[in-house]
Amino acid sequence: MNEQEFLYSHSSIAIAVTLFFVIIFFNEIGFRIGRFIQSQTDDEMKSLTGSIQASILGLLALLLGFTFSMSMQRFDHRSMAVIDEANAIGTAVLRVKLLPEKYQHDVNELFQQYVDLRITVGQIDLTKHDERKKLKQVISGLQDKLWALAILAANDDPRPVTTGAFIKSLNDVFDSQGKRNALLQMHVPEVVLMLLFIVFVSSGGILGYSSGLGGKRVLAPVALVSFLITLIVFIIIDLDRPKRGLIQVNQEMLKEVFQSPELLSSYKSHSSSAISKLVALKSVGRQ
Repeated sequence: MNEQEFLYSHSSIAIAVTLFFVIIFFNEIGFRIGRFIQSQTDDEMKSLTGSIQASILGLLALLLGFTFSMSMQRFDHRSMAVIDEANAIGTAVLRVKLLPEKYQHDVNELFQQYVDLRITVGQIDLTKHDERKKLKQVISGLQDKLWALAILAANDDPRPVTTGAFIKSLNDVFDSQGKRNALLQMHVPEVVLMLLFIVFVSSGGILGYSSGLGGKRVLAPVALVSFLITLIVFIIIDLDRPKRGLIQVNQEMLKEVFQSPELLSSYKSHSSSAISKLVALKSVGRQ
């Protein structure tokens, strides 16, 4: 995603509010122009203006539906990516039991740190480049450590049904992270949003112009329609802004990775085992 785009650097609320007032402004301009040339316009011209108005409103509805579908689809893909990553991590943590015992505790500890960091980076605004870059470097370091331990475990136990199964699941964890990062870069092209805004403003202008030709101001209905359409535009923009807008992808699946009974008991058993060994070693040293 090109994060230098004009719209992305502005709040979705600010864009929606500005768009609403712009449409009201152009509606007023259209009304004044319509009133000005009302006496010079015959019934045939007024009928033609009504047809043009209906066409622009139809085009607006088409663009709204198309753009909303694009943004919703991307939001769904990001949500599924979180679920896929959580499932990949959960599978890898379960397969830690297949490793030689001396590696299990260290791998579990690294996975705990890895999950915490993935949750943290998932809550940081995409515009905070330096902060995200630092966390990504730490995550990359954890991946290197996990892979190094997997290689050592494979040297001790090269069987594909044990260490091999863990290595495959670990590779799936890395792939799921890459897929999720790639989906963050996908959004509705800004040119589509700009086209939507142009048609939106044009529809407001033609509504005002048509009202001016009829000699009757219909500001309240126009304001209501403009507000509803602006609300839809706000939802479209907000859905299209991962980690920046009000609508966020739920990360509870990642938070629950180490909270399931199987993983929690596995993690605690490995920790207890490591502590017991440490106490035993200290006892031997005192003797």
